[in-house]
Amino acid sequence: MTGWPDQPLLDLSTLDLDSASQVRYLLHQRFRYDYDGPAYDLRQRLVAVPRDRHGPLRRRAYDVSVTAPGARSTAREDRDGNLVADVRVPVVPESVEFTVAAVVERDGPPGDVRLPAAALAAPRHLRPTRLTRPDAALRAVAVELRSSTADDAEFAEACSAQVRADLDFAFDATSVTTTAAEAYAAGRGVCQDFAHALLALVRAARVPARYVSGHLLGQAGGSHAWVEVLVRDGCGARAFAVDPTNGCRVGARHLPVAVGRDYADVAPTSGVYSGSARGRLSWTKRAGVTAVDRVLVRQG
Repeated sequence: MTGWPDQPLLDLSTLDLDSASQVRYLLHQRFRYDYDGPAYDLRQRLVAVPRDRHGPLRRRAYDVSVTAPGARSTAREDRDGNLVADVRVPVVPESVEFTVAAVVERDGPPGDVRLPAAALAAPRHLRPTRLTRPDAALRAVAVELRSSTADDAEFAEACSAQVRADLDFAFDATSVTTTAAEAYAAGRGVCQDFAHALLALVRAARVPARYVSGHLLGQAGGSHAWVEVLVRDGCGARAFAVDPTNGCRVGARHLPVAVGRDYADVAPTSGVYSGSARGRLSWTKRAGVTAVDRVLVRQG
């Protein structure tokens, strides 16, 4: 797989990825921080490499690089199985760039992630966080929607549809510290706000769920977010994945990266440094499909 980060991407408009027996995805991102003065003892956390396994998806290769003298990088898995890269740089005179690349393959049809039954009772899937704590308005919506169905998957879809109806997508209306209640009251937000609102609703009804960060292929912009609602499935559980921003079930064009309680657990890039310098983040991204097997090509 020499040179794999530079492989060309296929035209998504000609592909029916749901019908493919195998799909190879490519993700290539650069995060650049420019400072107006020296930044000292930089400690950066990257959660941008897709998980080793996520349902039928398997990570086949990855690379993390840093363009800064003296940089030290270590990789580890967190408690949710996400790959976390911790980077330390003694001093950044002007700028530093982090590059993340990964190849992910899907073997078989797309499908929900299977989990042990214990996941249904895990406190981290049930307890609200600072970002997902429901207020009275969200609790009232959860009660109303729950009264119409006892099925957790149907309830999740109803909550997702309600969030999409009640929130307008708007850049710069919220920040990474905006709570679900604040975004819902304002009626505006971005994908992480839609996901937080959905998490607040389902958890208010004691239905376990988790936040998913990743990418929606063909969508302009940075990362995307959706929700996996955990439902009983035989003797185990499955992650029923819904995308409230787009009002749909998660499909073959959704490329998951990490799972957590909320955005704060899986922010793609975050860090701290010493000094009075101010930093500015810029980024580039290539995400798509490089190979398929037995795929149906759309006609017309």
